[in-house]
Amino acid sequence: MSRIAESELIINSRGAVYHLNCRPEELATTIITVGDPDRVAEVSKYFDKIECKNNHREFITHTGYIGNKRLSCVSTGIGPDNIDIVFNELDALVNIDFETRLIKEKLTSLNIIRLGTTGSLQKDIPVDSFVASTHGLGLDNLMHFYRMENNEEEKQLIQAFNTHTQLSSGKISPYINMASASIIKHFTNNYHQGITVTCPGFYGPQGRILRLGLGHPHLIDNLTNFSFGNYRITNFEMETSAIYGLGKALGHHCLSLSTIVANRISKEFTKDGSKTVENLIKQSLQVIAGSSI
Repeated sequence: MSRIAESELIINSRGAVYHLNCRPEELATTIITVGDPDRVAEVSKYFDKIECKNNHREFITHTGYIGNKRLSCVSTGIGPDNIDIVFNELDALVNIDFETRLIKEKLTSLNIIRLGTTGSLQKDIPVDSFVASTHGLGLDNLMHFYRMENNEEEKQLIQAFNTHTQLSSGKISPYINMASASIIKHFTNNYHQGITVTCPGFYGPQGRILRLGLGHPHLIDNLTNFSFGNYRITNFEMETSAIYGLGKALGHHCLSLSTIVANRISKEFTKDGSKTVENLIKQSLQVIAGSSI
């Protein structure tokens, strides 16, 4: 087993991992991730006790308790590239010995739940409703930098998606991973379930036209019309595929929960974004605190 060099895992002067500025003892094994740094406090205000607060750049972490359940809430910022930073550092905090810089013999699996916002791709999934992502289907390229193995269903699903959209015949190489079965089973009441597509941007990659023309002008129609068995694409956003891909590769249990702020088919946008995010936080925390997650 090789020692991990200082250039590969950066640990600061207080013994904390560089970007998250957290020490191993400051992280719980049940973690909520949010994109917006300001949203961390909107989650932790429901904690009965806050144990510690850390911040560095866009990465803010609050660790505390709801009853006897210890939780951490971590902001990731936007996009798969930030998920790469956050998930590798979360894993390092529990699975690498910071003194010896060696991977621990006994590995820890984290439970990681994203609470975010998203756009609906189905007319019957309205604004202000919630989605639990059965799969993260990536139009980004993050997981192509890692070794990744798919099960047979995932292989069949991505093959059907490529045939339907023809995206893989161009410069995009889609990939897919499933949610954690042990976590998603708790999120059935009041949560739509379906495939979430992750895009590497907000405008062109999500089919928005401002001044630039689109390389894939029929993207939204192709996503909305895709189905595989009982699965369909419910929504798209900018983090889920990276969360599911890295989580699976590192041995963690992950789920992405989102509130619909825009319906791209009916062209509607939520009238109160803060309220719908607040409702997602409250309902999801109740499930997390009252379950075995």
